[in-house]
Amino acid sequence: MYSQMNGPQKRLSKDAVKVWIISETIASVIGFIILGILLYLDYRFSWKEWIGWILKGLLLLSVLGAVWSWIKSFLLYKSWRYDVNEEFLQLKSGVLNEKYQLVPMTKIQSVATNQGPVLRKYGLCSVSVETMASSHTIPVLPKEAAIELRNQIAHYAKIKEVES
Repeated sequence: MYSQMNGPQKRLSKDAVKVWIISETIASVIGFIILGILLYLDYRFSWKEWIGWILKGLLLLSVLGAVWSWIKSFLLYKSWRYDVNEEFLQLKSGVLNEKYQLVPMTKIQSVATNQGPVLRKYGLCSVSVETMASSHTIPVLPKEAAIELRNQIAHYAKIKEVES
């Protein structure tokens, strides 16, 4: 069976890059604000000279990290693929370090959709799959597709819906 299986073909939402860039920008802005406050305090209170150098080094690394996070968003979108059938959930991601995962349906214990504020703005969700030993996430799918995928995985994995 393994030799007949093709790699996953389904892609994430086209808005994935926007969502990742917005999320990374929010995190970067918070980091820059904190670094800015620390640099101001260093200037204002004349801390030891080495503290200023460390803060400037952190600022440089933060700028490089912010630029890389934007580039990484495009690369992630190009490489992310998923697929599902009655036997396996297939996940493929990574550009430099490609990761291909086969999750047997018999091992899946729970499946859920998640939606934070940035995903909600674009009508998107992520799908989380839990097994006994690990968890897997398919990020940034259109809400309807995420719900359909969640229900399809639950059906294949024979997960019973718990009534609350």
